[in-house]
Amino acid sequence: MSGLEIERKFLVKGDGYKQQAYSHSRIKQGYICSGRGRTVRVRRRDDCGFLTIKGPSLNGGLTRYEFEKEISLDEAEHLFALCEPGIIDKTRWLVKSGQHTFEVDEFHGDNAGLVVAEVELHAEDEPYEKPDFIGEEVTGDRRYYNSYLRACPWQSWGG
Repeated sequence: MSGLEIERKFLVKGDGYKQQAYSHSRIKQGYICSGRGRTVRVRRRDDCGFLTIKGPSLNGGLTRYEFEKEISLDEAEHLFALCEPGIIDKTRWLVKSGQHTFEVDEFHGDNAGLVVAEVELHAEDEPYEKPDFIGEEVTGDRRYYNSYLRACPWQSWGG
């Protein structure tokens, strides 16, 4: 997949999303490059590997270019050796809400306790139904970007 990615990001209240989820998977991801608004990421999602390139965020963090290619699990494991220090470890829960699917990321390790949800849209002004577990919107707040959490884990924020 490649093209523009339009998404909104929110903090999550409670753990009700787990009962509403129709699927979940474990994700390990690292960053080969995460500077100046551009990232090259390697990801293992269950038994699949992915290489993703993202461009800088536009429109307050709502839109950015994304290119993603599935790679073998062996290739992904080898690419982890090239990653910057700090690995993201999370469980992704998929929750249907109206015509959209919210991806809820429950972080582990140094980011344990942080739970965020994202919804991908076809247009920046596209309406969507918020599930009851959706809290404060953090779209465009770079502290909640995985590439930032890799270097500055949520537990180190002292909040």
